Amino acid sequence: MKKITLDTGKKVFPIILMAIGVAIMLATWIFRLNLVAIVAVLYCCIMSAVIALSLIIKKKVYAPMIFGYAAACIGVVVYYIIWGADAGFGAFSSGLAGFSSADHTWLQGEGNFFTRLLGNLLLILPTALCLWGLFFTARHEFKKEGGKKALSGVLTVCLMGATVFYVFSMNLRSEPNTERMWDGQEDYLNNVDNTADSDSPNVLVILMDDLGYGDISLNGAIYDTPNIDSIGENGLSLSNFYSSYSVCSPARFAAMTGRYPYRGYADNVVYPTVNTLSPLATTRVFNAIEMGGNADGMLGDEITIAETFKAAGYSTGLFGKWHLGDYGEYLPTNQGFDYFYGSHYVNDMTPFYHVSEENGEYTIVHGTDELKDQSMATEWIHEEIVQWITEQAEADQPFLAYYTSPWPHAPVYAGDDFDGTTGLGTYVDCVTEFDYYLGILFDTMEELGILEDTIIVFTSDNGPALEGSTNELRGGKYLAYEGGQKVPFLIRWDNDDGALGEKGTTREQSATLVDLYPTLVELCGITGKDGTVEAYMPEDRVIDGVSMTSLLLNDEVIHDESSPILHMKREDIKAIQYTMSTEEVLAMYPDYDFDVLTENEYVTFKYFDRIQNDNSAFFDKYRTNWLHILTDDSGENYNRTTVYPEIAEQFHAKLDEIQENFKSNRRGIIELT
Repeated sequence: MKKITLDTGKKVFPIILMAIGVAIMLATWIFRLNLVAIVAVLYCCIMSAVIALSLIIKKKVYAPMIFGYAAACIGVVVYYIIWGADAGFGAFSSGLAGFSSADHTWLQGEGNFFTRLLGNLLLILPTALCLWGLFFTARHEFKKEGGKKALSGVLTVCLMGATVFYVFSMNLRSEPNTERMWDGQEDYLNNVDNTADSDSPNVLVILMDDLGYGDISLNGAIYDTPNIDSIGENGLSLSNFYSSYSVCSPARFAAMTGRYPYRGYADNVVYPTVNTLSPLATTRVFNAIEMGGNADGMLGDEITIAETFKAAGYSTGLFGKWHLGDYGEYLPTNQGFDYFYGSHYVNDMTPFYHVSEENGEYTIVHGTDELKDQSMATEWIHEEIVQWITEQAEADQPFLAYYTSPWPHAPVYAGDDFDGTTGLGTYVDCVTEFDYYLGILFDTMEELGILEDTIIVFTSDNGPALEGSTNELRGGKYLAYEGGQKVPFLIRWDNDDGALGEKGTTREQSATLVDLYPTLVELCGITGKDGTVEAYMPEDRVIDGVSMTSLLLNDEVIHDESSPILHMKREDIKAIQYTMSTEEVLAMYPDYDFDVLTENEYVTFKYFDRIQNDNSAFFDKYRTNWLHILTDDSGENYNRTTVYPEIAEQFHAKLDEIQENFKSNRRGIIELT
């Protein structure tokens, strides 16, 4: 019987594997990214299999392989002990078991160095014991070689199992590895004039989820949404309003910060980080792979609209869907909201449940199995926002209420009283139910005497996905075409003193979701201390949005070449859009007498650098160097690059310029002198 031995020699292949392990350990500390930690544990999985094969085939345990495996493990463990962003106990703090931060702060809270040390050592302990046991067994002689062989085999199998176990139980939360702007945030918020009182306008922002441009009757829906429509009928509607991204989380980042999501590593959907041992919980590793800079949501040093209004003296509440992070600095009540009721996630993710949150601590309200039946969601959220607004009104306290409905994001549900009532399916039943409860909310605000003193905004985070109407616009959710980002926008302020112009009118000029923050700051008269700066906005960072007040009042162009609207996907600008005067266009092409130029004072161009075809039959085809005039071709049907080649080149150069500026200053930091 061939003996099992420990090979400490200098064979090339084991040495190479060890060198890779050491390199991964160093890379984990140098780059400080979750993605590198995942590479490290995948390396360990491969190494456990290689160690097993060498034992079976060569009857040897190669010491360099053990050392390489150990180095990679040490790299990961030390990384999460030093730079971890939670208490360190990994999947043992599973939210699926009903844990909540308020009840289990030691497990799910931020923790400290010692909890991270203890937690991470406990997680790696089974792997470490198996690895050490295998090394010890191979190194020492046994009276019976059969016993040594059997023990080595058991330890090898246990090592592979422990490695896989560690993959599913390890920490995947770590501190963001990017430039931070905490000082600028503190300086700005400390200098906001805290003088809001009962004479200040309240704000109610209603943000739908995946509602298409044509999904309200004011924009041509085939069903009625009277209470939604009443916002535009008693205020204004914008016929060319865009989300600032075509998918949920990035668009919400844009609305909250007035900045394009690229600046906060938020250019993808944020997934739950709640740990679970389930091997099917692929969402657990999504952020670590897809998000840059270890961001697990909206970074805490971003300045949000909620933080600004809170600093100005407003009460702030969020009701519905958050979808910008689920722990620590990412929680809504650590981002400027006094109170949050709703879900940290989107309704097709695991886990999904409603929480009640204050001061960065939350409790789970209705249990952890809400994913199975969400038919009560609209009613529950409605009850919470009505109660909260009533409390603020009775206290004469100005408020910012952020009403982020989870609907009509799939899977759609409707309450028992609405399910099947429209004859158009659950999607429309769901929107109809939301509209009904919105009417009750407006009635309540009128009874409280605050409706006319409240600025009400209605919009959506992006276009429709599986169903819904774009009004024949091209594309839908997650595409940079019009159907993906053009959404309804209605605004009402009964006591506006002329700030919104004539009621019931439509504005034609373009605006986008990053404009919401600066617009509301200006409308509400938020200033710096002693009123020194009107419409007081942060100065230490780029704010991509511009105030819409001149557009709302006079339909003025606010997005020209100096402030184009961007259509992005992941980290790339897919399209750039801005408005030019026809006088400027005709100066370039004096012989053109096309109707679009002679009948309009302004025209809006949109330029695609390169985008995949939205026709699935020709999925391998791309539209490259395409120029559209949205003024007469909102369906993006015809490429006008050959007609306006100089303008196409101008747009292409502008797109490249912005892309380069993004890359050179990812966070959009402005150095103040």
